[in-house]
Amino acid sequence: MAERVRPLVITIDGPAASGKGTLARRLAWHLGLRHLDSGLLYRATALRLRCAGEGATNVTAAVAAAAAVTEADLTDAALRQPAISGLASEVAAIPAVRTAVLALQRAVASTPPGAVIDGRDIGTVVCPDATVKLFLDARPDVRAARRAADHPDSDPATVAAELAERDRRDTVRAVAPLAVAPDATVIDTSALDAEAVFAVALAVVRRKAGLEP
Repeated sequence: MAERVRPLVITIDGPAASGKGTLARRLAWHLGLRHLDSGLLYRATALRLRCAGEGATNVTAAVAAAAAVTEADLTDAALRQPAISGLASEVAAIPAVRTAVLALQRAVASTPPGAVIDGRDIGTVVCPDATVKLFLDARPDVRAARRAADHPDSDPATVAAELAERDRRDTVRAVAPLAVAPDATVIDTSALDAEAVFAVALAVVRRKAGLEP
């Protein structure tokens, strides 16, 4: 019997606007793997919750919304609305919601040939046995500038304040907080453009996964 090939799983964690999504999409395309932006799972949950006229205080409704999310929900343009972003951070702090989306995350990771999954607890909780773990970070002022550039009509000071609050919620929540996995490679993207980040990350992936250049 042929030995089953273990899927190549690459996790990319880090705070908002650190460059996770851009890198994850590029690595997935380059390596022929699936890509899952786990943050979209919580945005999709938030959108379903909002459409139902509920908020994060209704835990039962939030869990039901999370359980109903499928990959098909992750392409809705409404997921990028600022209001959905804030609500997504709130529902992501609910332990039962995180449990509800865990099965989908792990199903994507376990399907050959593998996947690149980005989020905040992927290397620490969702896929602790991932082949390669990366953690992207950048100075708060750099991340705030990036986020403001994505939303030209926004007030930079407001964007910075919202990002700081998001960082606070993500790092202090009791369940699956944002943290660097002990075996993760940390990449500071503050002074790097997307191409440079990709080059650094790909070198790490090739080395740790034993891939040919």
